[in-house]
This record gives sequence, structure tokens and C-alpha cells, in this order.
Amino acid sequence: MLNNVRIVLVNTSHPGNIGAVARAMKNMCLDQLVLVQPAQFPSAEATARAAGADDLLARARCCNTLEEAVADCGLIVGASARLRSGRILEQDPRACARQVMQTSSHTPVALVFGREQSGLTNEELERCHALVHIPSNPDYSSLNLAQAVQVVAYELYMAHQDGEWSGSPPEFPLCTAQAMENFYTHLEQALIDIEFHNPNRPSQLLHRLRRLFQRAQPDTHEVGILRGILSAAQDKARAARSED
Repeated sequence: MLNNVRIVLVNTSHPGNIGAVARAMKNMCLDQLVLVQPAQFPSAEATARAAGADDLLARARCCNTLEEAVADCGLIVGASARLRSGRILEQDPRACARQVMQTSSHTPVALVFGREQSGLTNEELERCHALVHIPSNPDYSSLNLAQAVQVVAYELYMAHQDGEWSGSPPEFPLCTAQAMENFYTHLEQALIDIEFHNPNRPSQLLHRLRRLFQRAQPDTHEVGILRGILSAAQDKARAARSED
């Protein structure tokens, strides 16, 4: 299942960090590295810091957006250097590893790490189903990018070694990130059509609904039902307007 887990780095500033991440990944039998708009790649510094893991760099996939990097994933976990508001599931690396290994037995999983200085944006965090936070000295809690990846990768490797993750796949697969984005687009339009949401009056409605469904992690069958309900509501609203 480790080959179903990808490490996604967003807007990495220093190419040496990319190489160090590749080394950390190879140590723990991870080989899928995806880069979202790195500042500099390929790079001789990245290759030097990879220290023998340059084959991972050669296979690394570069994307223009986080959406592209995780489009086919059923579980997306974002790394957070600080604890958040509790509106999204937060786990330590060990608990995160258990969830990742269980899910990766039947669907691709992405572990997303943000910028060295500022991490992931709120918009990027909204695309995550859960966060992983590494507990550390509260007086000196800063880990560099490669250290953070190494800690999480180690827990993944240990969970892979210790656990039994070959159970039967679910009846229906989890919705991919791309399918969920299509659902959110449909949801927004349906709420406008039934006059429940006014796009000219910004509110937190759509953000709250996104968080709700991200926590629920619906499968493809469930999202099909939800989209059928939305379509039926839109049809009723159109029929009512035509009668008027």
C-alpha cells in the first residue's frame, strides 16, 4: 500500500529541501513525489541533497495546482505546524499513519506539505480531509520540511510493517478529490437555483458545507445520490419559475 501513498510538496522555495525530502522518502520505501510549482526544479542542489535518491527526483511529477496533484485521491491529509480550530480532524503522525494505510489499500492517498515559511493556505487546507500535526517542544516547535516528512514517513513505514491492511475493499470507492470538486460546483449552483444561496452576498455557507462533506468522506454511490437530489431540486425550481 505504500506505493499508493504520495508526498505532495506545495511551492517549495529551496531545491535542497526537495532533495532531502526524496532521501527521507526512500529511507521509508515511499516513491511517489509530486511537486506543485516548486521555485526551482530540476536542480543540482536537489540532486546532491537526495544522496542517492535521485531516482525519486527523476520520477517526480510537477503540477501547476494542488487540485491537479490530488485529483485522483480519496484521502488528502495536510501537514499543519500548529493546531487549528477543531473544524477539521487533527491527528498525530501515528494515528494519521493508521488511517492512511487503511485507506491506501483501496484508493490513492496524498500527504500534503506546504511552504517552508507559511505552510498551507486556508483554501488548501479546505481541500484536506484531515490534518497531521507533529507534537514537539512548545518553546521550539519548528521542524524543517524534510524533518517533518521523515517523521510522518517513518510512522507510515512502521504502520505498514505492523498492520494488516489487506482487507476487502469497500462496496463503493471513496470519491476522488476531482469528483468532490464537481459535486461542490453542482451544490453551489443548486443552492442558487433554489434561491437558498445568493452569490452576491458572501457568507460562510459554502465553506461550512465543504467542511461538512470533507469530514463525511462520502463514497461514489453516496455522492451520486446527493447529486440526484440536487438535480431533482433544480428541476422543481425551474418548473415553478416557468409556471410563474
